[in-house]
Amino acid sequence: MLATSDMLCSHLYSPNEDSTTKCPFGDRCRYMHDLQSFMNAKPPDISENCYLFKSYGKCPYGVACRYGAKHLTVDLKNIVNEDIYDSTRAKSTFNVLSKVLQEQLRKRTFEFVRSEAHLGRIKQPVSKETTDSTHVNNLQSAQLVEGVPAQEDCVAARCTVSEDVPLGGKTDEGVIKLRPDEKKKFDIRGKLYLAPLTTVGNLPFRRVCKELGADVTCGEMAMATKLLQGQQSEWALIKRHESEDLFGVQVCGAHIDTMTRCAELINSQANVDFVDINIGCPIDIVFKKGAGSALMGRATRFEGIVRGMTEVLDFPLTVKMRTGIYSKTSTAHKLIPKLRDGGVSLVTLHGRSREQRYTKMADWEYINSCALAASPMPLFGNGDILSFEDYNQQVAGGNIAGTMIARGALIKPWIFTEIKEQRHWDISSSERLDILRRYVNYGLEHWGSDTQGVENTRKFLMEWLSFLYRYIPVGVLETVPQRINERPPTFVGRDELETLMASSNCQDWIKISEILLGPVPQSFSFMPKHKANSYS
Repeated sequence: MLATSDMLCSHLYSPNEDSTTKCPFGDRCRYMHDLQSFMNAKPPDISENCYLFKSYGKCPYGVACRYGAKHLTVDLKNIVNEDIYDSTRAKSTFNVLSKVLQEQLRKRTFEFVRSEAHLGRIKQPVSKETTDSTHVNNLQSAQLVEGVPAQEDCVAARCTVSEDVPLGGKTDEGVIKLRPDEKKKFDIRGKLYLAPLTTVGNLPFRRVCKELGADVTCGEMAMATKLLQGQQSEWALIKRHESEDLFGVQVCGAHIDTMTRCAELINSQANVDFVDINIGCPIDIVFKKGAGSALMGRATRFEGIVRGMTEVLDFPLTVKMRTGIYSKTSTAHKLIPKLRDGGVSLVTLHGRSREQRYTKMADWEYINSCALAASPMPLFGNGDILSFEDYNQQVAGGNIAGTMIARGALIKPWIFTEIKEQRHWDISSSERLDILRRYVNYGLEHWGSDTQGVENTRKFLMEWLSFLYRYIPVGVLETVPQRINERPPTFVGRDELETLMASSNCQDWIKISEILLGPVPQSFSFMPKHKANSYS
């Protein structure tokens, strides 16, 4: 990762614009202000074709762009294509944490009107988790944005302020609770739901899946406490692209007060269609804090969380869960009717226990029995869907309202197209590379086309490649369709690129990234973060 002193101040990205050539922070700014020194040290451009310039008529990264040949003059002026540039164009990304809201959250001046009223009625004590948040350093100027230091001293081009929602003051709207029949309706029966996927389910990936047929998308799991602390890294997980027409955010927490306040914060400050509670996360660090799948063993506390969140939300609340904590003791069927009666609009059930993680096959028979117990509340099933035949087998004629697709979408994101068109798509290696190229373009738009943004795009691309290599082309399979937990033997593809894409060798994933993003930096190394890419 680049040192702050080696990164150009964003106020110098476009030197031809007088309003941005001077940094308002002066000597206090921690970023580089010597443009010539920056240009001398800047790595060579990856390509002369900038996706942002080509798409929008202007690249906000100016001289820092690694694709800047066509939008920079000899004297480093940033060119604007007036034929397509629209300065009044609305932002395409929503739920960006503004500096004003961040300050309110850090100084604890944001007013949680509905939450305080509800917690006061049930006399809920303040959790240690909430108390600890008051001791968070309010000068955290290097909070991560999806793993990238945010420019706190200089307002970076990537950290635009969203003003499309009001900030937290006391209004009549905040006090008046909507009746259940006044809340937004939520009926996604039969729709294809892309699961919230930690690390790999980022905004560029969701855009690709939307184009390939996904109907419903959800942001990556965000921790309630970190959202309440105003951490940029956590707010980055709930960003929404304009193409996501049915979008929710997934939150995780262990305490009634923090989850209730978090729900009210999202209700008033974020542009979403629903909020999902994660009580299925099996990760040890989450489980040991009493959150995620641990809440399946704490029914009373979880029911309190549901009551609090439904009390403060104006839109639907959903829940994603597993069959239970232990393999031999399924408990979901006991909890689901209580969630239905408590006002939850939809439950998604992953057909494995916390103990199983991703081993063995999902228990769809149990999912079907839980769907009966949930009626009339819709229940979605989740687990092991990798083809339209898997989908038809689990959904057609059953009690399940729909499916959430997780690893299947990571291995072959065109699964949504296959399900809708009821066919096996024998996709070529060049078509798969085009999908990766679209992802990279969306990544450069989301994380930036400067060196920092390029390397973050590469990192997330390679996380995705650690799943993608598991796909076996239809034309190579001995038996169609491929099953998700079958370990494929090493095979030679129908062309060199297809063989490269099927490699489980991390060095080959680096080669694919270099096709799309140029050479990796010296001493570059990569190890997949997500353990769900394993077959075990």
